[in-house]
Amino acid sequence: MSKIKYKACIYARLSKDDGDDAKKESNSISNQKALVRDFLSNYPEIEIVAEKVDDGYSGVSFDRPAFNEMMEMIRSRQVNCVVCKDLSRFGRNYIEAGNYIEKVFPFLGVRFIAINDGYDSAEKQNQSSNLVIPFKNLINDAYCKDISVKIRSQLEIKRKKGEFLSAFAVYGYQKDPEDHNKLIPDLYAAEVVKQIFHWKLEGMSQGKIASELNKKGVLCPMEYKLANGENIQTAFRGSDKAKWSSNTVKRILQNEVYIGVLVQGKQTTPNHKLKNRVTKDESEWVRIENAHEAIIDHDTFMAVKDLMNRDIRTSPEEETVYLFSGFIRCGDCGQNMVRKTIPAGKKKYTYYVCSTNKSGKGCSSHSISEAELSDTVLHAVRAQIALIADIDRLYRFIDDLPENQKNIFNYDAQIIKLQEEVEKYKKFKMKLYENLEEGIINQQEYFQYKNNYTTKINDAEETIESLKKERQEAVEGNHRDNVWISVFRRYENISELDRRVVVELIDSIEVFEGNRIQVNFKYKDECRRAIEYIEKLSHQVVMPKPVKGGVPLWQGKVESRPVLLYA
Repeated sequence: MSKIKYKACIYARLSKDDGDDAKKESNSISNQKALVRDFLSNYPEIEIVAEKVDDGYSGVSFDRPAFNEMMEMIRSRQVNCVVCKDLSRFGRNYIEAGNYIEKVFPFLGVRFIAINDGYDSAEKQNQSSNLVIPFKNLINDAYCKDISVKIRSQLEIKRKKGEFLSAFAVYGYQKDPEDHNKLIPDLYAAEVVKQIFHWKLEGMSQGKIASELNKKGVLCPMEYKLANGENIQTAFRGSDKAKWSSNTVKRILQNEVYIGVLVQGKQTTPNHKLKNRVTKDESEWVRIENAHEAIIDHDTFMAVKDLMNRDIRTSPEEETVYLFSGFIRCGDCGQNMVRKTIPAGKKKYTYYVCSTNKSGKGCSSHSISEAELSDTVLHAVRAQIALIADIDRLYRFIDDLPENQKNIFNYDAQIIKLQEEVEKYKKFKMKLYENLEEGIINQQEYFQYKNNYTTKINDAEETIESLKKERQEAVEGNHRDNVWISVFRRYENISELDRRVVVELIDSIEVFEGNRIQVNFKYKDECRRAIEYIEKLSHQVVMPKPVKGGVPLWQGKVESRPVLLYA
């Protein structure tokens, strides 16, 4: 029996990745410590002076809190013996585990015991033991790699199924009590998110929004989570109590999660041994639409996204941006128009001028007063709303027509005729070879006719597909997906312009020489298709006249002076 007295530290470890339920039970912290204590009861020369436990830590890395504490005790000579259940509890990194067992512990004079593996560094090891221990460490390392691959694969499957996998729900949502992999709106926080988007559309900057939230005493996302009892740690907390910041507001305004889109798998680790996270290419992200209930409608989100991409600045003296900020540009050089205020006595007059000209780089001033611009744009908006109201009314008229009246172009007859032509040309192609064999045509004529018939067949089949699509649109009135119409119709009784109207309806405003103004509206492609569809229908069906103040739809654009506005 050894006369050396040892001061031992029992080391136990358990991670979430350690096998099936039965194995987890056998590897439980309490079982590990009980097994070691029972083993050491037969070794009177070993005194237990400490127990260190890493619960929930992987064996791949040796950077574990309790393990580091044990190493400090070893370096300060408080411990000279380490005992664990087996090598896998000590660690699963083949290289580092071998380094500690074969180099570090012998150098520090530490006795190491792995009970279930029959290893005790104080006993004389035979040659087979010296081979088995590294091999077991290698097996443990390989096991950890295999578990890592399986976990990554399972997580990827869950992401593609639209399951939410983060530890904490995004601000504005909470985890469904019945399914923690699904998000449901948090009624209070969701209202804050809606208010943030509303303020942004009203013209407030991210900084102003953050200030307003702090002024009202609204808890920022992290403080809100802490107030709800969530144990969250973050690097964004810069003081005792975190507050709203412009960056926090910006992250909310840019997050697709609020329109029901779940984007996950943005980051990963190089392998199971390295824990530093790297960002994956966007093409590798898992993006699932309609994964949960949306807080913000799609049109509002896209309008805000458009605003975030524009060059918009807020005056230091103003709470919100100017009415046309980020939307008005010179029609000749394409650069932004800048707002200029000129005092005249007790009054101030506001104008927009070309930024290129103002900086002395050419072009002309294109100067136009803000009042004149507002009146002109308001007139244009009203005209566009009247146009779209007529489109909506005519769509509803078409929806009420019987199907046989909608089928005014006799699509079915045209399709049948073309299908007969396809069959006819296919038969001609089949007879060509017979004609070649019988000497009716030569080889050159054979290939010429064959290519000709093939071209006619392809053209007829393309036309058939096009007619089928047109027929479907004629039957359905192409009305179901026209959400854009409701965006304009909600402003039918507009009496004055505000920032929200500009943001939601207008794409850009161009000012040309001579104060000619062009207002480019959003959804112009959808509007053009609607007009083309109704115009085509109007040749065969008696359509109702436009409402008073409306415009003929088939013109495709609305013109008046000094306004030129394209549908």
